[in-house]
Amino acid sequence: MTTDFREPWQLRAAFARSLSDMYGREVPAYTTLLEVSHDVNADVVRARGADAERLGSIDRVTAERHGAIRVGTPAELQQVARIFGAMGMHPVGFYDLRDASSSSVPVISTAFRPIDRAELARNPFRVFTSMLVPSDRRFFSADLQERLETFLDGRTLFGPELLALADRAEADGGLVADDAAEFLRLATAAFELGREPVDQAWYRELEAVSAVAADIGGVPTTHINHLTPRVLDIDDLYARMEARGITMIDAIQGPPLWEGPDVLLRQTSFRALAEPRTFRTPDGDVVQDSLRVRFGEVEARGIALTREGRARYDAAVVEGATPEVWRRTFPDTEAGLVEQGLGFFTYEVAEDGAVTREPIVYEDFLPRSAAGIFQSNLTEEGSKDASQAGEERDADWMAGAVGRELHDPFDLYAAQVAASLTAAAHRLGVAPETLAATPAVPTTVPTGTSTGADA
Repeated sequence: MTTDFREPWQLRAAFARSLSDMYGREVPAYTTLLEVSHDVNADVVRARGADAERLGSIDRVTAERHGAIRVGTPAELQQVARIFGAMGMHPVGFYDLRDASSSSVPVISTAFRPIDRAELARNPFRVFTSMLVPSDRRFFSADLQERLETFLDGRTLFGPELLALADRAEADGGLVADDAAEFLRLATAAFELGREPVDQAWYRELEAVSAVAADIGGVPTTHINHLTPRVLDIDDLYARMEARGITMIDAIQGPPLWEGPDVLLRQTSFRALAEPRTFRTPDGDVVQDSLRVRFGEVEARGIALTREGRARYDAAVVEGATPEVWRRTFPDTEAGLVEQGLGFFTYEVAEDGAVTREPIVYEDFLPRSAAGIFQSNLTEEGSKDASQAGEERDADWMAGAVGRELHDPFDLYAAQVAASLTAAAHRLGVAPETLAATPAVPTTVPTGTSTGADA
């Protein structure tokens, strides 16, 4: 038996690869998406050189994935947190998709991801995790809520061996190689598409409310809904996928294509494909049918915005987020983002004392974009009774449900900025605010310049 040890980041990277291999076997169009993404990225790097890697090295971009899963209860969410905790992934952010779309999407969400800058650089794998809200009367009657919760409470998504290995990995900071291999095998299997027959009547009853509700509460297992690669030119990818005969959703979600800095997140996907599933009818017969629940999402990531920058983005979305609106809303340079306090940047000092300002990649998600992707892949709108009061859910409630600290993404980005300023200022013997006020990049601050700050 080998004693080689696998740290959380190694488990995280291996799990992302394992999921990708599994998803490629189950959804062949995903493999095409990866191929096209790699081709687009290679072309962008050839055309733009070092500028193409301003928001992450090509090695990071190539390895980068975000997954999406759905669970039904706080207990299931807590188990998911234990599995991802073993891989150094923490819950970040609160997303309410119930009001972010005109269609019926009765879920709230968080994202599990690394939060440390060095861990993100090693492997930034993240999983957008949605949880059903059965008590929301806009979607579920009291009777349906009771039956749905009974169904959810009666299933087991994650076995005791997987959870025990996850707890050990989190407590010990990793696993020996043999245990790591078993943990990865069990974790990957937990997110495979279930094969046992689905109760047809129950599934269709939930589907009439929401296809998302049926995908969560109409089956005895969970599964990966999409596994998203990162691309450097999403508009080019969209055109290339269509040219290959793969039907894409109608639009790219998020900020528009324009001449200024890329910010936040742009997403698109190919449409959910009909996949064969076995159903059990009310008469007890087993029949073959198909479901459309999994799709191929792809994303292009930009610069993380401050709270003020995000407020401007939200206002622009209400206006329509066209290039014209964007030009009125945002400056067309990175320096403008800094000067107006709209974007997050770190500060680094070279050997010659030059200070450079580097954009922080947006690591998180946009509720409207996520709901837009969900909605674009639904065959029916479902039902939503807007006359009913919604069930109150917020970040504090989610923190209690997950049983762990729910990190605020803005605070995480701000901490990166502050740490970089402190380190750079200490090295140069200047006040941090001196560096934060630099109007251009690069800026040289003479080593040893005194501002009265502690060195």
